[in-house]
Amino acid sequence: MTKPNAKIMDGAEPFFFPAGKTGCLLIHGITASPQQFRAMGEHFASRDITTLGVLLKGHGTRIDDLHSCTYQDWIDSAEAGLAHLKEHCDSVFCAGLSMGGALAMRLARLHPDNIKGAITICSPYKMRHPKFIAIPLLKHLIKKMPTGPRSINDPVPVEVKYQYHSIPAVHQLMKLMAVVRKDLPLIKQPVLIFGGSQDDVVDSRDPALYYEKIGATQKELIWLENSQHVAVLDYDREKIYQKTLEFINQYQ
Repeated sequence: MTKPNAKIMDGAEPFFFPAGKTGCLLIHGITASPQQFRAMGEHFASRDITTLGVLLKGHGTRIDDLHSCTYQDWIDSAEAGLAHLKEHCDSVFCAGLSMGGALAMRLARLHPDNIKGAITICSPYKMRHPKFIAIPLLKHLIKKMPTGPRSINDPVPVEVKYQYHSIPAVHQLMKLMAVVRKDLPLIKQPVLIFGGSQDDVVDSRDPALYYEKIGATQKELIWLENSQHVAVLDYDREKIYQKTLEFINQYQ
């Protein structure tokens, strides 16, 4: 696991931008870093929303640190960020990309009194490809595989992340998703869901399944037409900023 003194990659550092008494916890995806949300965090802070971009355990250092992490480690990391944000804010929201969105749902379920609302962006509901059936066995044979092409249409942004997938971590993600699927009907806070029409990672059925299964009566599904999976760095990022700010201002 990541050691306390593990060297963090340049650009992968967690961030905290203090502003107003409403805060938003920003949770990155698997193999990635808080850098996914840094621009969004700065944008929100300029509009009086305090933001904290948490670095999940095993991330932002080296891929070997991720192999031994459990999904509970990532929940713990997110909860630590939530606790820090609560020290500065009266109202708190949480938002996440991909696995980070699943973690945002888990936090909403675990902390209904501390989280006013949750935002999930391009988050998987279930991994359906037959290749995932082999993950529990494969993790004992192979620890990592290259991530492949970038999942951003816009050629300008650079993503600070690992260049490999951790197979043991993917298995932990699958376990986390099973927990979150059980959580969804019990989540009563307002929820904003973003789905990507061009998402090259998440199944096109998943955003609607999130919308259908979440127990909240105040929920909205917004489709992003011009972005791949890492939508917060892609062409629709301004739309995500705007709609998320509207959501936070409505329910804070």
